[in-house]
Amino acid sequence: MATVFRPLERLRAPRPSLHPGVTSSGSACGRCPLGAKRYLLTDSIVKLKEFQQKKVAIAYNLPGTKEIYFRNLEEKLTQNKLILKEELKTLLHLCQSREDVELARSVIYRYHTENRNFTVGEYKFGPVFMRLCYELDLEDSAVELIKDKRLRGFFLDSTSFNILMDMLFSKGKYESALEVLIEMKNQDVKFSKDTYILAFAVCYKLNSPESFKICTALREEALIKGDVVSRRACCFAVALALNQNQVEKAMSIFSQIMNPESITCTNLNILIHVRSNMLENVIKILQDTVDRNVSVFVKRHVISEDVLAKVREKLKDNPILTAKFEEVYAKLHINGQVSVYTLDAMLCHVPLDKKSNTVLLRKKMRTVSRRTLQPLSQTLLTE
Repeated sequence: MATVFRPLERLRAPRPSLHPGVTSSGSACGRCPLGAKRYLLTDSIVKLKEFQQKKVAIAYNLPGTKEIYFRNLEEKLTQNKLILKEELKTLLHLCQSREDVELARSVIYRYHTENRNFTVGEYKFGPVFMRLCYELDLEDSAVELIKDKRLRGFFLDSTSFNILMDMLFSKGKYESALEVLIEMKNQDVKFSKDTYILAFAVCYKLNSPESFKICTALREEALIKGDVVSRRACCFAVALALNQNQVEKAMSIFSQIMNPESITCTNLNILIHVRSNMLENVIKILQDTVDRNVSVFVKRHVISEDVLAKVREKLKDNPILTAKFEEVYAKLHINGQVSVYTLDAMLCHVPLDKKSNTVLLRKKMRTVSRRTLQPLSQTLLTE
């Protein structure tokens, strides 16, 4: 499969190519509540809050001061003494500025030189360093280190690369994010489900023939390997194919989505039918969206105003279908099923973190007695 990825090796940060109807990096992602957060990973993966809480705890329990701790490490570097794992771990949690991270970089190089043959099964420093760079907005330093051949083996896990790509995506640095993806591939780091989401999202944002080739090659290789390519990742691939006027490819990818019952999928499906000139089917999809018999507790699918505008434009020369469209458009408005959010915002929207919700639910359940269904404090008092 190495030949498949030759475009990956040759490509070096292609410039974004905007087509009609395609938003730039400063799209609705940053203008509306739905897409205000342009990152793609959930909190359960980035774990920035947990990292910051641990920083506070380590600083509180540190014997002596941070300045003394840093000075001791600087002396160790000067005297070429052995750097211990716990020392590096503590250092990464004490850094609060760019200058602090410069010391951490020096210690990382020394530590990796001393322990490069003992990294398997050891504590993973990569994600911790990436969270530190995320907190301090030091994505450029993170890119420099993750690409440094002297540190090969230090960033062994997909989480390190994923967090960095997410960080770059949030800053609109899509070319740099693609370089990190290429580096991940070159270092033979196994792609996770989140990697594919990030990869396809970056390719979608770059919106160029080169990024489309990369997205296609990645998806084909994932299918061969049997890797999980989530619905969310596929939606980015479909949108990119449409932006690149590859309508048949978009249809093919969409047809392989196992469960296309989502708001984003519905909007993409409409666009696919519009671009394929299957206009009667477009009216049927919209009508089904209106007539869909769902519980009042289930949120109805909404259609982007931008998508509906494209439908109206396509139907302008067909008065019969236009009349049907305006009728169903009015019903959508009455039902509150027309969204001001663009398809771009829907694609970049971060779904609810199911893991976090489950943990909160468990914590809540532990405060209730299984026998009396009363708060545990009250139950203990009566018993």
